[in-house]
Amino acid sequence: MANQLGKRFLCEVCGTQVLCTKAGGGAIQCCGKDMELQTPKPLPSSD
Repeated sequence: MANQLGKRFLCEVCGTQVLCTKAGGGAIQCCGKDMELQTPKPLPSSD
C-alpha cells in the first residue's frame, strides 16, 4: 500500500497520530502493527 501525502494515520494501540509528509511505498507501523488510515471528519452544514 502506498502512503499518500497529507493522509493521517492512527495507532489503535497507543493512540499516536501520524501525518504523512512524503509519499512512498510500504506501511506505517507503530507498536508492531500497521497504523490505520483515518477518514476525514464531515464538516457541519452551513444552511
